Amino acid sequence: MGPHGEPPSASGEADAATVRGNSPGRARLAVLALLGSVLVPLVAAGLRSVLWALVGIAGLALAAVGVWWTLAHTGALRVLGVAVSLLAPVAVLVLYATSGILWAACLSLALWALALVTARGALAPGHVASERVVTEAPRHPWVLMNPRSGGGKVGRFGLVEKARAAGCQVVLLDGHDGLGGHQDVAELARHAVAEGADLLAVAGGDGTQALVAEVAAGHGLPFVVIPAGTRNHFALDLGLDRDDPAKALEALTHGVELRVDLGYAADRVFVNNASFGTYASVVTESAYRDAKARTTLRTLPGLLTGKDAPRLWMRADGTDIDGLQALLVSNNPYGRAVDAARPGRRERLDSGVLGVVCVRVGNTAQAARIVRGPGSGGLVRLSAGEVVVEGDTDTLPVGIDGEHVVLPSPVVCRSAPGVLRVRVPRRRPHARRVTGGAADWPRVARLALGRRLPDRSTGDG
Repeated sequence: MGPHGEPPSASGEADAATVRGNSPGRARLAVLALLGSVLVPLVAAGLRSVLWALVGIAGLALAAVGVWWTLAHTGALRVLGVAVSLLAPVAVLVLYATSGILWAACLSLALWALALVTARGALAPGHVASERVVTEAPRHPWVLMNPRSGGGKVGRFGLVEKARAAGCQVVLLDGHDGLGGHQDVAELARHAVAEGADLLAVAGGDGTQALVAEVAAGHGLPFVVIPAGTRNHFALDLGLDRDDPAKALEALTHGVELRVDLGYAADRVFVNNASFGTYASVVTESAYRDAKARTTLRTLPGLLTGKDAPRLWMRADGTDIDGLQALLVSNNPYGRAVDAARPGRRERLDSGVLGVVCVRVGNTAQAARIVRGPGSGGLVRLSAGEVVVEGDTDTLPVGIDGEHVVLPSPVVCRSAPGVLRVRVPRRRPHARRVTGGAADWPRVARLALGRRLPDRSTGDG
């Protein structure tokens, strides 16, 4: 049987998985790097290194306060915020340099980053990414292309001609910008299926990708992502080459198939995320698309500290949080922004759960504490199968894969596990390497010492 209960395909598809075991060598390197990150400042400055660490934390807190003043206020306080956010870290670096410990601080940070990366790679994955090698090309592939997406990537890379040469029926999204014509996009895809298409593809942004992906999932058809949008975060996490979108067409003849999840906010599908609160409100402004930074700075103060500033309430798997200003629900959890191995990317697209990141910062003191991370109360990260979001109005603005929609409150977000068959080239420049997830230091230390690790799947220890 296949990885999702299907029988092996008669067309010659085979299962392929990348399996890697524990690496004692990496575990030892991780432990040594972690010890080095602590010993280097101690050797360089003795017990004073503790004081210098506190100075560094204070600099980060001041920078966070400066960012808060910049975003939440106007006038002189905003100008002061810009100055503080820039000068605080510079002042810390100057103090380190004049005290002769800048080299030690930089080396310590580098060793800490090395420790995290090697610790993650030392442990065998609890989950193995599964791929199905496809040996038979589709007979009637259909491709929807948005010529305006990504500043004209469709024309710049000759995607229409290359897709037709590969045997695809190409439909251009003329007269649409992909931002509000979602019914038309879905109807085009459904019509293609009715006409006999056996593979659906999109050359465009993530919003358009999501709409056609939902149709493909509903009919059990394979789906191909051609990264011709501006950012294409979905393509990034699939390991595709965003600098040369034409390479995605190799999936038609030399491809492997992945099973990935889709996310839903009410009845709207998303491949990346649905954002609520400040960002979703900012993108409702008509001037946003032509002047993103200026519009954001103009509208944020009222959204963050104004008397009518919107507040959100969220419930996820028994956890209730209120007073939120921003909330991001993602199709599979994102890595932390400071993750040296995969900053801000998703480790998996098939976990069957949603990622949730919430922000609640109401004043200067809370902004300073946010440097503590999830323990500060101002930043919350969790995973959940279902997320319910509610506001203080009957409707909520939502940014779904970067597109603005308005949905009735409350909005129920859910994951549809493994419903999408994504076909990708066998050779991908940024293919996801399955790792052991977050660093599990007790297991890493045990592996480094040559001891037998307990089996997490059975509880044997």
